[in-house]
Amino acid sequence: MKARMNHPVMVVPDAMKALQALSETAKQGLPEKLIELVHLRASQINGCSVCVDMHPKLAKRAGETDERLFAVGAWRDAPYFTDGERAALALTEAMTRLSDREDPVPDAVWDEAARYFDEQELANLVLSIAAINVWNRLNVAVRQPVGAWKV
Repeated sequence: MKARMNHPVMVVPDAMKALQALSETAKQGLPEKLIELVHLRASQINGCSVCVDMHPKLAKRAGETDERLFAVGAWRDAPYFTDGERAALALTEAMTRLSDREDPVPDAVWDEAARYFDEQELANLVLSIAAINVWNRLNVAVRQPVGAWKV
């Protein structure tokens, strides 16, 4: 597979700085393993092979287990996730699949996330989900090949 073009963040360096700053800022106050689970789930939904390859590696570095990583796509039925992680994964799916329902982020999904995360954490979670969706969309659009960026 060959990329259609140089990655937009390489063509527009200020975009790289801005997206990296957003991604780093959004991680504040949230467990790294949670961020990587959320990033992996959004990337699976979006079909971003670069991120589906990258985020399990980053999660493993943070101490995540293979068992949990393999089950992210079936988190509702797998016994490996906490209620807070489930709430974050549900919010991730809702925010990633905005056009799949009339009410893109239902109150029930939001309220469940708000039970486990205070306002600052919830703000960071929302920003982190938004950031990975931007990265996914950029990578998919230009057909960024897996392995082009090393972690």
